[in-house]
Amino acid sequence: MSRSYRGRQEFGARLRQLREDAGLTGKQLAAQVDWAQSKVSRIETGRQSVKTEEVRAWANTTGAPPDVLDDLVADLRTLRVQYAAWRRQLRGGHAPKQRALIALEASVTLDRTFQPDLVPGLLQTPDYARHVFTSLATLRDTPNDVELAVRLRMLRQAVLYDQTKQFRFLLAEAALHARVGPPPIQRGQLDRLLMLMSLDTIELAVIPLDTRLPVVMHHGFSIEDEDLVLVETFSAELQLRDPDDIALYARIFDLLWGAAEKGDKAAERLKRIANEMSQ
Repeated sequence: MSRSYRGRQEFGARLRQLREDAGLTGKQLAAQVDWAQSKVSRIETGRQSVKTEEVRAWANTTGAPPDVLDDLVADLRTLRVQYAAWRRQLRGGHAPKQRALIALEASVTLDRTFQPDLVPGLLQTPDYARHVFTSLATLRDTPNDVELAVRLRMLRQAVLYDQTKQFRFLLAEAALHARVGPPPIQRGQLDRLLMLMSLDTIELAVIPLDTRLPVVMHHGFSIEDEDLVLVETFSAELQLRDPDDIALYARIFDLLWGAAEKGDKAAERLKRIANEMSQ
């Protein structure tokens, strides 16, 4: 049984207790909030996730005190944060994670990615990706499947040519200077970015080093449509599904996007950095 399912079960049991304390059957509660009775049952048993507005409706119908409602909403938000340790995710190497991302990215229409210190995986060249995976495998002491992980990362990039999708990549200039590999690999990576900027599906923006920031850049993240935010730390990946969290990250992305160079200005900056590396 997964941790997320156990969490939904425990949360559902609390809601069931509120209903029973109010002297309501599942059928009576469903009628009052205009739901199917089966929905009440699925929520109480943890087989269906519940939204904040549904928790509010449940609490109002059962006469729960305001402090109980506040606790429920706060705990629901915590429940929507999934913590996946890299030690567990990568116990079979990096390739399984790359396969999972192929499936995720195939289902997403709008991908917004911000990176302050590294070129995002969807934009990496094979050589650049190879250095990234080699470093991470050493750091985390994971099985060495670097070559397979690189091939799968390159397969992921086919999604960039899907005309039904839109990608917005926001990079801090530091990510373009970061020496992931030798200068020829760095130069090749910048050339790859310049080529990808010509695709209709991609918008790429760069935040110059001397830009006055509207918000401090703490870490990278990706927003998948309006449903999910992925945040990577050294030890784990966070999956955020709470609407308030998603809205916050979307606002941060918009603020940083507004401070960035785009189009020809971004391309000129990439070319300058590439020329400096050649010298």
